[in-house]
Amino acid sequence: QVQLVESGGGLVQAGGSLRLSCAASGHTFSSGAMGWFRRSPGKEREFVAAITWNEGSTYYANSVKGRFTISTDSAKNTVILQMNGLKPEDTAVYSCAADPHQDLPGLIATMGNYAYWGQGTQVTVSS
Repeated sequence: QVQLVESGGGLVQAGGSLRLSCAASGHTFSSGAMGWFRRSPGKEREFVAAITWNEGSTYYANSVKGRFTISTDSAKNTVILQMNGLKPEDTAVYSCAADPHQDLPGLIATMGNYAYWGQGTQVTVSS
């Protein structure tokens, strides 16, 4: 059973940075994809970023492109989301997701691509 545990959320002022981590256990990833999604109060969950394990291809939502960077640490079976230039509208619960097989570009930004989900970590950006 794959388990995902996020860490690194918190409170930061606008313009600041946070680094989110998602540690996977129960499966060693060498293919498939991992992604980050977020849900703000009163809004639907939305895609933030994703990365494929075998090629390291990255995908970003337009709203975070140029500010957020997703990467993997294969030795630690972990995916990292480095968030710079944070804005109040980035405030949300951030959840990581993983699938050991699916990594098609047309699906990687959709929740249905992922079989496993973490519980989420709160990110709050004050103005």
